[in-house]
Amino acid sequence: MKNILVSIHCLTYNHENFIAEAIESFLMQKTNFMFEILIHDDASTDRTPEIIKEYELKYPDLIKPILQLENQYSRGGSVNTINFINLNRAKGKYIAVCEGDDYWTDPYKLQKQVDYMEKNIDCSLCVHSGHVVAAADKTIQSSNRPNKGNKIFTVEEVIEGGGGLFLTNSMLFPKKFALERNEFLDNAPVGDYPYAINLSLLGKVYYIDEFMSAYRVGDSASWTAREFNSIENKKRHYAEIEKMLDNINVYTDFRYENVITKTKIKNKFYFLLEQKKYHEAKNGNYKEYYLTLSLKRKFIILMDQYSPFISKVFREIKRRIIVWNSI
Repeated sequence: MKNILVSIHCLTYNHENFIAEAIESFLMQKTNFMFEILIHDDASTDRTPEIIKEYELKYPDLIKPILQLENQYSRGGSVNTINFINLNRAKGKYIAVCEGDDYWTDPYKLQKQVDYMEKNIDCSLCVHSGHVVAAADKTIQSSNRPNKGNKIFTVEEVIEGGGGLFLTNSMLFPKKFALERNEFLDNAPVGDYPYAINLSLLGKVYYIDEFMSAYRVGDSASWTAREFNSIENKKRHYAEIEKMLDNINVYTDFRYENVITKTKIKNKFYFLLEQKKYHEAKNGNYKEYYLTLSLKRKFIILMDQYSPFISKVFREIKRRIIVWNSI
C-alpha cells in the first residue's frame, strides 16, 4: 500500500469483548487519504488474537497485526518499548492512537485532525474531547473536555494537566516524533502522559472541542485495573511519575521547574485523598489544592470523614442517576 498518510497505533491485551468495536471504529473512518491499522497484541490469553486474525483476513491491505507469543510487558519491557515495536513499522506521516478496549465515535475524526495538521506544520500534537464510558454497557460515566472551545495548550498546562488531561485515543501526531527516545520516555511508567509532554516540547498542542471517542473504564483486564489494584501499586506508580517529572526537569534544563514542583505536590495531594488521609491533605503545602476543590467535592470528603455510610448512599444515588440518564 502506497501513500499512507495515517498509521493507526493499537495496543491490545485480553480485549476479546472490545477489540472488534475498536477495529470497526477504525474501519468506519471517512477520509480522502489512505491509512493503515497496526495492531500489537501482547500475547493475549483470550480470543483477542483470533478476532484480530478474522479481521486481517477480511481487510489484508488495511490491518497489519503483530501477535506476540510471549508477553513483552511481563518480560520487563516498558510501555514505551512496546510502543516502539509497533510504531517502528508505521508508514504514515501521522500516528493516531487507540487502545484495543477503546473506540472512536466520529467517522470524520481522522479527517478533521489531519486537515488541521496539514495546515499547521508547527503543530506536534492534535487532541479532542471524548466520553468516559463503563466497560460493561458503555453508559457515560463522565466527559473528558479539557476546554470549552478549541485551544492551543502550553507545555506548562500539559505538565500540570497530568495523564488525565487528554484521552489517549484522541492523540494524533507526526510520525517523525513517534520514535523519539530519551530517558524520561524510556523509563516512564505510562505511555500517554510523557508522550504528550514530549510532543508539547516539540511544537504546538492543539485541542479540538468535539467529542469523537470513547474511553472505557471498569474493565478488570485493563492495564489500569492491573496496575492500580492496591494502594501499594498506586504508591509505586506515583513515585515513578515523580521520578519521570524529575527526569523531565533535567532534560529541559530546569525551564519548567516551577510547574513540575507544583505538579508533584498536586499529585501527592490527590494520592492523600485516595488514601482518605484528609487531615494531612488539608494542611501544609496541600492546603491550596484543597481550597480549589469544588463545594461538592469538599462535601463528599466531609461525609467520608464523619459519616462514611451516608457518603456511600450518595455515591450509589449518583451512579443510578447516571444510568437512568443514559437510558
